[in-house]
Amino acid sequence: MNVVSALGGWGQTLIWTIIPFLFVLTVVVFFHELGHFWVARRNGVRVEVFSIGFGRELVGFNDRHGTRWKLCLIPLGGYVKFYGDADAASKPDFETASAMTDEQRSESFFHKSIGQRAAIVAAGPIANFILAIVIFAGVFTLFGKPITQPRVETIVADSAAQRAGFQPGDLVLAIGGRPIESFSDMQRIVGSSAGERLAIKVQRDGREVDLTAVPTVFEFKDRFGGTHRIGRLGISRSNQPGDTQIRRYDPFTATWMGVKETWFVVERTFAYLGGVVMGTQSADQLGGPIRIAQVSGEAAQIGFVALLSLAALISVSIGLLNLFPIPMLDGGHLVFYAIEAIRGRPMSEGAQEMAFRFGLALVLMLMIFATWNDIRGLVG
Repeated sequence: MNVVSALGGWGQTLIWTIIPFLFVLTVVVFFHELGHFWVARRNGVRVEVFSIGFGRELVGFNDRHGTRWKLCLIPLGGYVKFYGDADAASKPDFETASAMTDEQRSESFFHKSIGQRAAIVAAGPIANFILAIVIFAGVFTLFGKPITQPRVETIVADSAAQRAGFQPGDLVLAIGGRPIESFSDMQRIVGSSAGERLAIKVQRDGREVDLTAVPTVFEFKDRFGGTHRIGRLGISRSNQPGDTQIRRYDPFTATWMGVKETWFVVERTFAYLGGVVMGTQSADQLGGPIRIAQVSGEAAQIGFVALLSLAALISVSIGLLNLFPIPMLDGGHLVFYAIEAIRGRPMSEGAQEMAFRFGLALVLMLMIFATWNDIRGLVG
């Protein structure tokens, strides 16, 4: 009897949920913090701590520059602590900073120029975007991308496609002037264009035909209880032999595709958040660590490529989230530096303290809300 069999259901959970979750989160967090670390070192800032996780240290070592690299008990994030920081959130230690010698100031993050500090802070999210592009490019080069021709097989009666004049056998060439390479490309555009008029160019019997369609709104719940509203034409893809293939790309093309894939995630994230604000999307799609762990486990069971693709998606999401103008997050720090550049001096210690407290409260509320969505999805 092996260990997994002996542990039963708990063994399966460990193998298919926790380990993939830790793999994905650790990779994404490591590269985020590595971005901060690398640019800080290039600008002469002493890095005191590079931590993956929070809480009690499990294992660690000191490098030759005096940085403590460590892995901690709670693996839900990470941080780098610069010389002159009061805490892991890079809140300035004003008292210590004012008493520094000239030599100490040369290594202090607090005493670097606005441009240097902004570059160090922005490097984390940028590293996340670069990681996603590299992962996507690697997958497209080494494993390829499944391509299904955007050819119409069947049309649902009284659907948007039927009203637009689609016919079986039509090959979709472009939507809104954007070339369509695969059926999934078409699904992406249509899914995010519910209620919008779309100019669609198809190839029919060797000639090009222009159609106009308005995707209908289709609402459904995912397996986690989140409500999704997407556009739907009412067509199915072709299953004819030769219409589906795995296409591998050269590294340059794959990199450009990785850039476009990363931008698509950013674009759809903003569209979703805008939909939440406007009331056209449900906020119950926002998930926390429990949902990430579930999705990681499912991706791992599909295969390593699916797990890598999930890591790329999460990397983009974390990079984007950290750019939000919330104190404690990287975007909040960038706002502070912008204000400092305009005023000609940093915000007062009291103002920064209030901003950090507000940011902490907001981040905690978002975490609680996301976790509540996760729990509700489990019991719902």
